[in-house]
Amino acid sequence: MSATTGLDRAGRLPEPSLLRLGRWRVLASGRGALVTVALLVCAVGIVFATLGSGPLPVSPAEVVDTVLRRTDEFDFVVLDIGLPRACVALLVGAGLGAAGALLQALTRNPLGSPDVVGFDSGAAAGALVAFLVIGVGERQQAAGFALLGGGIAALLVLLLSSGARDAGYRIILIGIGLGALLDSVSAYLLTRSTVRESMNATRWLVGSLNSSDWYDVAVAGLGLLVLLPAAGALGRQLRLVLLGPEVASALGVRLPLVTGGTLAVSVGLSAVAVLAAGPISFVALAAPQLAGRLVGLRRAPSVLASAAMGAALLTASDLIGSRAFGDTDLPVGVVTGGIGGVYLAWLLSREWRRRM
Repeated sequence: MSATTGLDRAGRLPEPSLLRLGRWRVLASGRGALVTVALLVCAVGIVFATLGSGPLPVSPAEVVDTVLRRTDEFDFVVLDIGLPRACVALLVGAGLGAAGALLQALTRNPLGSPDVVGFDSGAAAGALVAFLVIGVGERQQAAGFALLGGGIAALLVLLLSSGARDAGYRIILIGIGLGALLDSVSAYLLTRSTVRESMNATRWLVGSLNSSDWYDVAVAGLGLLVLLPAAGALGRQLRLVLLGPEVASALGVRLPLVTGGTLAVSVGLSAVAVLAAGPISFVALAAPQLAGRLVGLRRAPSVLASAAMGAALLTASDLIGSRAFGDTDLPVGVVTGGIGGVYLAWLLSREWRRRM
């Protein structure tokens, strides 16, 4: 299911302008920047809509007054419940969108995302080992295990796919198989745990923002602060990789280094998202493709636009899960899984028709 590279009439990838920020150079385009800002504004608007439609509605002005400490009337609703949850949704969605953009560009395949190729499964299995086997009680102590699990999954995928002529296609196939194996390990750990441990872990494995707090905001925020600039830096190299391995090597791209760096950053973003909110499916799969359609560079890694799209998708899914079913507050992973399943079926059918 390898995707063909979108070239212009001269046979080249459409090249955005190069924006200089001091010593840093960032790929940018007017349309891409406009789409990114519009998506971020949309995500923030969804956050205010969520806060303003709950059991105790809070207007945007009251939210601002509470954050600026002009009033303490809504501290519990805004600072203890609503705002941490909203911030985690924004940050986790952004991280998943960026991770998906990197992997889809590396594999040149629309199915390239952390939840499909097993990175999320590795991070989840690592966290479950910490919680259920070692007996770690604090999520901050399980962070290293989640990162280690995702890293081992990525290393296995990299080793098993190295040397292949079409490494991207092989990464997808190996990742799907490895993800199924790691999911079975997680299921086995759940069967060997107590009822209370199993219920808590299962609730977390669904992917939920219901118990988000400011610690989760700190975890996700610090992770993105380190990894998102690295993802943006890899974007320019991946644009050349989209032209094909031989062409990229001839243009000076060090493919093993770019591949390893892309997998490492993607694993880091996935592990941060899993630790903050649990495994949330399909956001990393859909966000880069939807962002690419808006930006116009459908085959190029639009990391920032994908991150903004991921934030908008996750906040919208949280709004649906928390408000659309009355008093039932569905975990956001249930909503993304339902919507994502329909999207994946449409994507596979479209690819099949294209190959007919």
